[in-house]
Amino acid sequence: STLIFNVLSFGAKPNGVLDSTQAFLDVWTAACASSDSTTIRVPKGRYLLRNAMVFKGDNCKSTDITFRIDGTLIASSDYRVLGQANNWLSFEGVTWVSINGGALDAKGTSLWACKLAGSTDCPNGGATSLSFTNSKNININGLMSLNSQMFHIVITYGCQDVRIQGVKVNAAGNSPNTDGIHVQLSRNVAIFNTSIKTGDDCVLIGPGTKDLWIEQITCGPGHGISIGSLAKDLEEEGVQNVTVKNAIFKGTQNGLRIKSWARLSNGFVQGVQFLDVVMLNVQNPIVIDQNYCPHNINCPAQVSGVRVSDVVYRNIQGTSATSIAIKFDCSATNPCSGIRLENVSLTCRNHEVQSHCANASGKIVGTVQPNSCL
Repeated sequence: STLIFNVLSFGAKPNGVLDSTQAFLDVWTAACASSDSTTIRVPKGRYLLRNAMVFKGDNCKSTDITFRIDGTLIASSDYRVLGQANNWLSFEGVTWVSINGGALDAKGTSLWACKLAGSTDCPNGGATSLSFTNSKNININGLMSLNSQMFHIVITYGCQDVRIQGVKVNAAGNSPNTDGIHVQLSRNVAIFNTSIKTGDDCVLIGPGTKDLWIEQITCGPGHGISIGSLAKDLEEEGVQNVTVKNAIFKGTQNGLRIKSWARLSNGFVQGVQFLDVVMLNVQNPIVIDQNYCPHNINCPAQVSGVRVSDVVYRNIQGTSATSIAIKFDCSATNPCSGIRLENVSLTCRNHEVQSHCANASGKIVGTVQPNSCL
């Protein structure tokens, strides 16, 4: 049997004006206390959630909690309310939690404008819209995330068995640090049938990510799908067993990118497959950059210790916005190895396409354009 808890019964107001934060916290407490499967219903309407909220699983008796959201959850239009918080909606230590449908509108545009104007008055960071930490058996289905202050969805710190499907992320192409989905220190995460339009990485894959599957994803605008940046720390967990399949990149800054700072690290990237990908006017379709240094500010003049090996690019086609369509700029002391280019066809409208390699070795299979420099 499934118990149903309606947020309206706990005092939530669907008018977008009166704050419903406490009602959502109270309904979570009630659902947790039940030993049955529970559904938290959020009917149509707009629900103002002014404050940062933490849903904890420590004392949950229920082994199955579903948020069924037919409405829109909105943040305060005053970015300072959430500006100092790390997360807007945070789930910590939960198991068997599903979020079905609904929209999150974090009202981030005014904070972006403050940052882009270079104002000293705006918060340094901003809130992630939806965060899961140390959680297992998580399902996120059909959710829309709009205008996050910073990252939209974060899966981190010991999460396991997470499935994200049918999600849409929307933010302006110039919105700063608004990564779509950020996965880090987690394993067995799957992302299916997802559309991401944002101002930073569509998917950011951080240290300690293992067994990640991404399929049927559309990215653009944005900075592409990025593994890294890595080598922020000397002691850093590696990235292992990542597959990206059936992806489309439209007008993005990068397509498939692996990046690390040029500094000592015991991190690594191993066992990555990029399969059946279409690039449409992408600035850097295929890139490994082990000298990552945005804006050339405060960057170490060292050599990356991250070991990159066994990376497959198969059936990659489309157009590059620049003449260098393939760039492997690897570490002199830890060269990239086991790079495999198989049936790659990238062209550029106004230039002859080229590839650039430094400290990279691998294999060519089938037809590869531009000609490989491996």
